[in-house]
Amino acid sequence: MLIKTKANILSSEITDRAVFESRREFIKAATAFSAGFLLPSLGQAETGKYADVPVGPSSAKLAVTDREDVAGYTNYYEFSTNKQDSTVLAQALKIKPWSVEVVGEVAKPGVYDLEDILKDNPVQERIYRFRCVEAWSMVVPWIGFPLGDMLKRFKPTSKAKFVEFTTFYNPEIMIGQRSGVLDWPYVEGLRIDEAMHPLAMMATGMYGDELPKQNGAPLRLIVPWKYGFKSIKAIVKIRFMENTPETAWHKSAPNENGFYANVNPEVSHPRWSQRRERVLGSSIFTPKRDTEKFNGYGAEVAGLYSDMDLKRYF
Repeated sequence: MLIKTKANILSSEITDRAVFESRREFIKAATAFSAGFLLPSLGQAETGKYADVPVGPSSAKLAVTDREDVAGYTNYYEFSTNKQDSTVLAQALKIKPWSVEVVGEVAKPGVYDLEDILKDNPVQERIYRFRCVEAWSMVVPWIGFPLGDMLKRFKPTSKAKFVEFTTFYNPEIMIGQRSGVLDWPYVEGLRIDEAMHPLAMMATGMYGDELPKQNGAPLRLIVPWKYGFKSIKAIVKIRFMENTPETAWHKSAPNENGFYANVNPEVSHPRWSQRRERVLGSSIFTPKRDTEKFNGYGAEVAGLYSDMDLKRYF
């Protein structure tokens, strides 16, 4: 499994020694959260100190995107359809204390405090590509833990074929939820084998620091081979289900946003091609890059869909 984690690729290979040493301390500290569960601010180096890094075994090398670009350009419709406005408005969200309700086809349902979840799931760093359905992309060093490790602790039953995730709902704070853009609260879902795949992760931070509110703090999903709208933010509920969840964007526009949402340059969006992508932060004079199937992670995940027509189940 070729992914960027603390376990198999040294940070000293992609950043300078001083930052590498402080990040090692960060990783150790992050596994011992207590009531103050947010990641400590470490004053990490600017992204420019990273070299180009491989984020997929057969993919072209891509540079890590500048942190300011990632933190200042977000789709967070719960606050606003404007990316810059949502970055500002999201600061009103209170993320401590935080808990996650677990229901459905599991032996251990209940309400779990986030600090307890973090104690049970040691964090690591993974540098992943991120491809938006809007045909732009970025490369982000996330901090978090494997999604499957957390889900197994709830002991899903044999009836659990899908996992549904729900985001926080509070129209007084998340003023975008007052609109009819989507049927709120935001809901996303995965097939159980997708959710258990080693590449799927829960993110609690990025760039060696806590996760900014506009990027989904305190807990968001990252599924790097799928379009970004699958990576639901501010998760408060997880439901294990026998049937396919009714997810927000698929429910709103099923002809545009399929349930599976696998990155596929061969399947165009009804209003634009998905064959090429604009790299976030690049100059307007920089040519767009070719989009790779499964966002460059096909060697790891294509087997999940070997018996599916991906042009029909998009």
